[in-house]
Amino acid sequence: MKSQSLIRVAAVVMLGGWLAQPSQAADSLIGMYVGAGVGQANVRIDQRPGNIALGLKENHSAWKLMAGIRPISLVGAEYAHLDFGQSSSTLGTAGTASLDRLKQSPSFFQTEGLDVVQHEAISKDGTRIPYFQIGPKDLPFDGSTPTLLYGYGGFEIPLVPTYEPIAGVAWLEHKRVYVIANIRGGGEFGPAWHQAALKANRPRAYEDFIAVAEDLIARKVTSPKHLGIKGGSNGGLLVGNMLTMRPELFGAIVCQVPLLDMRRYHTLLAGASWMGEYGNPDRPEEWKFIRPFSPYHNIDPTRAYPPLFITTSTRDDRVHPAHARKMAAQLKAYGKQVLSYENIEGGHGGAADNKQKAFMDALSWAFLDREL
Repeated sequence: MKSQSLIRVAAVVMLGGWLAQPSQAADSLIGMYVGAGVGQANVRIDQRPGNIALGLKENHSAWKLMAGIRPISLVGAEYAHLDFGQSSSTLGTAGTASLDRLKQSPSFFQTEGLDVVQHEAISKDGTRIPYFQIGPKDLPFDGSTPTLLYGYGGFEIPLVPTYEPIAGVAWLEHKRVYVIANIRGGGEFGPAWHQAALKANRPRAYEDFIAVAEDLIARKVTSPKHLGIKGGSNGGLLVGNMLTMRPELFGAIVCQVPLLDMRRYHTLLAGASWMGEYGNPDRPEEWKFIRPFSPYHNIDPTRAYPPLFITTSTRDDRVHPAHARKMAAQLKAYGKQVLSYENIEGGHGGAADNKQKAFMDALSWAFLDREL
């Protein structure tokens, strides 16, 4: 059998014919080997400092060292070489403990004192929803910290780690917290994560977002009066539903180029192409499950709502500005606290150039700063 290589990628390890992933123990990997004439075997790779061994677990009993594989030291290895010759198998040292910086993008905000951690919230149906929390290392955990929660949850688009200098300058440098929720409907965990929030299951995405908000409050990262949310396009639909479903959880909402009228969305601009995501409101059986997540149709004139800032673009060729216009007009008619701004240029991005984008961003961050 030819030599195989062990490559570590995030939480998954591939050894050619070997498949392995971390066990509950931080010092080991559990895997399975499938090979001609060998069958299947559960494998343990012991990674404790100074001693690494490959072992075979027989009949789910004690670990046994495989013949021809001996413990050796492993220093800074990102991969190891396995030789499955007929005579012996060895695990060799690879790499060094030192790292050289090859290239780095310029820094645009002060990151000293900031921490990035990942947590999980439990959604209504028991699903664990991960979220990233970026904020000061000395967070007081007394509910007083202004916090912005961002989400999208649609079209299999993942929210992956990225560098956000505007959020850094406008928010993080002021010892505030920024949170990114990896809710269902997105693509963080592949097609199944997306399909879990399609059509009649769309509320799963909203329940996930609510679970993250409640977890932030329960952990005393923030409190409702200091918790703001922001989303655009499909994310605008998300935060629009937060307004109508759980307004008491939030102190301010920024809703950008949003879908809000789900009864007519498919008749406006590109809306017909999204019926696979949301459903067809012309079919009574589908409108029945769509209506509960159509924010425009769920405004309650007797209910208190947090301050809302809606932005749109006259030239948006994807989501019609009528969504934002109608929602703002209805809320104003009911005497609710709502601000709206419509840029006459810019398409779905909301701005035509950097100057306009800077202005639009300044409006949103100033609104959040004032309200939270």
